[in-house]
Amino acid sequence: MSPVWPPLPMKDFEATKNALILWTQVVGKVRIARTPLINQWWNAPLYLTSKGLTTSLIPGDPGRSFAIDFDFMANSLDINVTDGTGRRLALGEQHTVEQFHARLMEMLDELGLHTDIWPVPVELEVAVPFPDDDAPRAYDPEQALRFWRLLVEAHRVLLDFRSRFVGKASPVHLFWGALDLATTRFSGREAPPWKGEVPNCGPHVMLEAYSQEVSSAGYWPGGDGEGFFYAYAYPEPEGFRDMPSGPSEARYDTSLGEFVLPYEAVRTAADPDAKLLEFLQKTYEAAAIRADWPRASLER
Repeated sequence: MSPVWPPLPMKDFEATKNALILWTQVVGKVRIARTPLINQWWNAPLYLTSKGLTTSLIPGDPGRSFAIDFDFMANSLDINVTDGTGRRLALGEQHTVEQFHARLMEMLDELGLHTDIWPVPVELEVAVPFPDDDAPRAYDPEQALRFWRLLVEAHRVLLDFRSRFVGKASPVHLFWGALDLATTRFSGREAPPWKGEVPNCGPHVMLEAYSQEVSSAGYWPGGDGEGFFYAYAYPEPEGFRDMPSGPSEARYDTSLGEFVLPYEAVRTAADPDAKLLEFLQKTYEAAAIRADWPRASLER
């Protein structure tokens, strides 16, 4: 068992996860509001840092760009502006989404960075507008720190996996709609229009996200246990779900439409990196083989 990959039982993380999903959505929507659309919504996600998560640099006024960072070591949310100004919000002092949203908007106003966002969460069955969500939110800094440490290790292996591909591939980034860390490979071909449904998410979002043929993989803190690594293809080619998926603990989940590998199986393995890389490689090959990707020109 690796001492580096931390255990993260969902029963302990659930309340903190529910708070983080909504808080990261507020922050992510600031980035979206101030940046031009980049293919497949790459202007939306957050990224790992040595202390937590960041929006990366967001354009402000000339000479005053800024970043918003979750610092899970200091248990704070920080706005840092390129002119040296900034604001800090202690995460433990905010108990509702309404309070978090109001204070973040207030801090941006104080810094002369007023930003209007669409204040409604996405990808959730129940979407209470941020200004109206006054339900108390339990937040455990230790659970947030464990989640971040898990992401740090997953990011390291996903980055290694990404390096094997020379075609178009996304950064390793955190999508705050479901709080999943992911990287996506592209075949270079267009995909048929997305026709599925995602709760409280406009069709234009998914049409852009899946406008091209993809093989995507990542980690999602959902379900039972400790969450799982996943891999899927869009459009799913015939025979994809019947292909080998690597480790014995991996399987195709018909309800999710993707291969899954329990996180616990990775962190308790003798060689976690090797087990995860085997899953990532085999599931990518399942997509590339069954969809006849031009692999010679895409792989290193």
